[in-house]
Amino acid sequence: MFNSEGCKGRRAAHLLIVRSLSELCPFADRHRPEDSLRTPRHPPQAFRMDRPRFTFNPKEGIDNPALVISDDPEPDPTITPRLCLLKRVECQTFGFHLRLDRTGQGYEITNVEPWSPAEQSGLQAEDRLLEVNEENVDNMEFHQVVRKIQSCGTHLFLLVLRKEECDQAVQMGVDLQTLCRASKGDSWSRSRLCHVRRDPEQGLGMSFSQTNAGGWGRFSVSTVTDGAAEKAGVRTRDLLVWINGVSASALTLASLCRMVNKSGDPVTVLVIEPGSVSSYIRRKIPIFPELAENVNLPHTAKTMRLERRSDGYGFLLRQERVKSPQRTAHVLREVDPGSAAEDAGMKDGDVLLAVNEEPVEELEHEEVVNRIRASGDRVTLISISVEGRWFYRTLGISPLLFLEDSASPTCTQTVVAGPKTASCDLDKGDPWLDSHSNHQRVFKRKTSQRRQDVLW
Repeated sequence: MFNSEGCKGRRAAHLLIVRSLSELCPFADRHRPEDSLRTPRHPPQAFRMDRPRFTFNPKEGIDNPALVISDDPEPDPTITPRLCLLKRVECQTFGFHLRLDRTGQGYEITNVEPWSPAEQSGLQAEDRLLEVNEENVDNMEFHQVVRKIQSCGTHLFLLVLRKEECDQAVQMGVDLQTLCRASKGDSWSRSRLCHVRRDPEQGLGMSFSQTNAGGWGRFSVSTVTDGAAEKAGVRTRDLLVWINGVSASALTLASLCRMVNKSGDPVTVLVIEPGSVSSYIRRKIPIFPELAENVNLPHTAKTMRLERRSDGYGFLLRQERVKSPQRTAHVLREVDPGSAAEDAGMKDGDVLLAVNEEPVEELEHEEVVNRIRASGDRVTLISISVEGRWFYRTLGISPLLFLEDSASPTCTQTVVAGPKTASCDLDKGDPWLDSHSNHQRVFKRKTSQRRQDVLW
C-alpha cells in the first residue's frame, strides 16, 4: 500500500540534504532546477566514511612505491654557481686577490678593486672559487691555481659560489663538484685545440661542410680514417670554432677552403662536439681557446730551476726585437758551458716568459732584472723558443697557457691576480748588473775576468 506519510517524511529528509548542499556550494543555483532534486554523486563530508590513511613506519619500510628515499642529497636548485668572465687589456691586472679560506680546504676571492675587470664581471669578495677556465681547483695546490690565473692571457673564466650558498651546501652535504657539473649540463665537454700536420699523400685528412646553423656551428668537420686530422684529435661531426686564430663565424665555405688549400703549412683548429654547444649558449659564454684542452700543440714553455754556483748562473739577459710580430722581448744569451743555466736546460736565444712563475713579458727590462736580483741564490725561469712565442702570438693566446705542472717557490696565502702582482717569499741576494758596450741592459753573474771588464 502507498503510505503517503512515509513518502512525505522521506521527501522532507531529502530536501533537507539538498538544502544543506546548496549552502555548501554557492553556485548551486546556477544548475538546472531539476538537477537540484537529483541525488548528489558525492555525499557531503558528514556522510562520507573515513578511509584508512597511509602511515609510514621506518622499521617496516615503505609501502607506497611512489615514495623514494635517496642516500645522496640532490643539489639544491637555489644553490647555483656563477660564471664570471674577466677581460683585461695588456699591462692591466684583473683586480682581485685570492687566498685560502678559513678552513684551508678551498680558495676565496678578496679585495675586488672598484672599476676593475673583476668587479665588472660580477665577482664579489668572499666568493668561493670552484673552477678556473672550466677546470676544478679543489685538488690543486695554491701555487697551481695562482699560475693558472696568471697565465691565462686577457680572458679569464671563474666559476664561483657565494659564501652563504657555499656554507649551506656544505651543511647539506652537497658535493661542490656535483654543483659544477650540474651548472654545465650532461652534454658538456671541453673544446679541443688540435694542430694538424699535412700528410704528403692525404694532406690534412679532413674536409668541411656548411650546416644550417650559424656562428659556432657554421661548419662541420669530416675526417679521413687514420688521417692526419684524426691522429691530431679531430673527430668527424666536430664543429669548427676557429682555424689559425680566425673565427669560423667570419668565414664562408669558399674562403675557408681557400685558406686551407692555399697554405702548405700545418693548421691549428679549435673544435667542439655538437652536443656541447648548447651548454655554452645556455651559459652565454664564448668558446675561447683558454677553455680548450691542448691535444697536441707543437711548442711548450720550459721551466728551469737554477741555483747559483761559485761562478754564478752563467747567462745574460738582453732586451731585443724578435721575429714577427715585431715586439721587444727579454732574450737569454751567452749561456756558459757547464754553468747552472746550461745544466737547467737553458738555450741561447730563447725568450724569457716568467720569473719565479710570475709573467714578465709586459714588464720593463729593468724591472725583470730587479726581480731576478731579488731571488738571491735560487731562481725559477720559464722560457720558450722564438718560434714557439711566434706560434702562440699568431693564435692570440699566451704561451704560458698550457705550461705543464712543476714545483713552485713558497708563496704567501694572498696573491694578487694579474700578470705582475703575485707575491712569493724568496731568499734575497745581490747579483751583478752589467751592461754591454752597445748600452743594452743585461743581467749576469760575474763568471770571468773578461766579463768583469764589460763597460758599465
